[in-house]
Amino acid sequence: ATMFVWAPIPEKYKDRGSLYFAKKLLKKASLAVSPGIGFGSKGEGYVRISLVENKHRIRQAARNYKQKM
Repeated sequence: ATMFVWAPIPEKYKDRGSLYFAKKLLKKASLAVSPGIGFGSKGEGYVRISLVENKHRIRQAARNYKQKM
């Protein structure tokens, strides 16, 4: 089973990078993701999202993103 999803960061954040976007997610939507740059230069432009939480928590995270970002 897949434990992580690599998601591209939204176009409006591409120029600021994955670290900036990950910090913004944490501050505004209380979501913790791994910035892709932490996995090397090919990871830039993406964040890694863990899928080890239960479905309820993952759905709540998606709602937080939609409402606050």
